[in-house]
Amino acid sequence: MSIRGTAGYHLGNQNRFAGPGRADATNDPSPLDAIRQQTSKIEDFLDTYSDPIKPYLPAIGRFLIVVTFLEDALRIITQWNDQLTYLHDYRHIPRGLTHLFLISNVVAMTICSLMIIVRKQSEYAVGGLLGVVITQALGYGLIFDLNFFLRNLSVMGGLLMVLSDSWVRKRFAPAGLPQIDEKDRKMYFQLAGRVLLIFLFVGFVFAGQWSFWRVLVIMVGAVACVMVVVGFKAKWSAVMLVVILSVFNLLVNNFWTLHPHHPNKDFAKYDFFQILSIVGGLLLLVNMGPGQFSVDEKKKVY
Repeated sequence: MSIRGTAGYHLGNQNRFAGPGRADATNDPSPLDAIRQQTSKIEDFLDTYSDPIKPYLPAIGRFLIVVTFLEDALRIITQWNDQLTYLHDYRHIPRGLTHLFLISNVVAMTICSLMIIVRKQSEYAVGGLLGVVITQALGYGLIFDLNFFLRNLSVMGGLLMVLSDSWVRKRFAPAGLPQIDEKDRKMYFQLAGRVLLIFLFVGFVFAGQWSFWRVLVIMVGAVACVMVVVGFKAKWSAVMLVVILSVFNLLVNNFWTLHPHHPNKDFAKYDFFQILSIVGGLLLLVNMGPGQFSVDEKKKVY
């Protein structure tokens, strides 16, 4: 056998043994690709049947995000004397400051919420509501309450989604200052917003009594939360969290079924509207997508 024939023989054997392995490595889908294929079918189904409401998703999301602030402003007004008594007797805040604290909170929550709903000066409105969240945590002494802290992180995430939704154009910057594209800002705030949104679910894990259904919801929700954070099928996982939180909200925080003087009525009402705000943030995520810092966008590039 000639040298060329010997080389051809060995190469043929290499290709015969290596060929199938290479084909298998190329053609066998990875677990990530398998999940992507299945979720793509569900996304196509959701896209088909959600087309009529898609144009209204941003408005619905913005309204739901601020509904907890509007409810809180109404609560302060209707429970004015109780609020003053708590701040003065238990938080030891001087009477004049208690009035100023409550009035400023009501005005800020009402005006800023309406600005977000009508999409006017969203940057200032979001800044005002973020200030309300911080000052209320300090004023009511709840800053070290873990459940309250995690819930408010989620509300902040929803507000950041509002902010990223408002930054869609490139604005003029004075000469000599770095020019920052609003789309770049939007990417960073979308990332921060979707990460903060899932903290409500983290609080849910540590609160309440354990049961089979609760463990099942936690497992499914945890997977959806991770998918939202990394931006893998973020729209589909956000829809899943919207469904889970909505069902949970209706079954657990059904304050309208409680007696007006029931001791848990106010707590259930507060939780109900806070969860609605997180749902609003998730709806904005469904509408906008996860942004550039996500597995879904990286997959498009490659």
